[in-house]
Amino acid sequence: MLYKAGNAPPLSTTYWQPTYLNVCVKIDGKLHTRYHRRRKGIYVFMAKHICFFSRNHCILQEGFGMLGKDYGEFEKFLSENRNARKFEQSVELAINFKEIDFSKAANRLNLGVSLPNGTGRGGRLAIFASDRNYLEAASKNGIEVLDGNSLASIADDKERLKQLLDYSLLAQPSLMPGIAKALGSFLGPRNKMPKPVMNVQDMARAGGELGSKITIRSKGRMLPTVHCVVGTEKMDAGKLYDNIKEVVEQVAKTVGVGRIRSVYVKLTMSKPLRLV
Repeated sequence: MLYKAGNAPPLSTTYWQPTYLNVCVKIDGKLHTRYHRRRKGIYVFMAKHICFFSRNHCILQEGFGMLGKDYGEFEKFLSENRNARKFEQSVELAINFKEIDFSKAANRLNLGVSLPNGTGRGGRLAIFASDRNYLEAASKNGIEVLDGNSLASIADDKERLKQLLDYSLLAQPSLMPGIAKALGSFLGPRNKMPKPVMNVQDMARAGGELGSKITIRSKGRMLPTVHCVVGTEKMDAGKLYDNIKEVVEQVAKTVGVGRIRSVYVKLTMSKPLRLV
């Protein structure tokens, strides 16, 4: 796009440099990063969605400038690849990093993110409980109960341990020490430790939050990447789009924007689309 000097679109953020200018241009209420150079009184605008001088601004205002891809391109990718298999495919995100030493434990990610539109899978809820009030609340909310007095027998039963992985787990707070001792070595590495429900009245809310929360965790000492599921192919494209933005924003706030090398999205059996 060409704009005569003085007639450029309104700028939300401007960074002057000796020979060029980097700006965030607001068009139709959305932020788009543009790079332009002044040549003989003419501003030449070229689409560059990653703003090298105001990336923090872009993250806070528009979710990483939609990661370098606009919504239309993401929607097209989804429509071309959904319903291509005989099963419901997950929508997966891969984030690659740079300049982070993952051999140091302090640098490894273990980040919980609540997806604004959930994971698209209902999931099954279960609670470790023995107190009468917790048992009654679980029954009222349709949550399966795992006997809090039978932790040792569960730990010794390989089949029951496997079944626990099919659930999102809650727990009566007083049982957490026993759960950690009996089941921690199995559930912990699989990121399935139960969430304590501090108040019986909050059981339904806690279950709902658990169903929309994912954990982003570094795997391996030297692997500079993380993977997570942000939904399923049956979800609305706009809702998936919002989930992706939320994950990238939270990761960027944790590690720093400049340390994200690239971001890809794919369905279980599809080719990936690069977002950054």
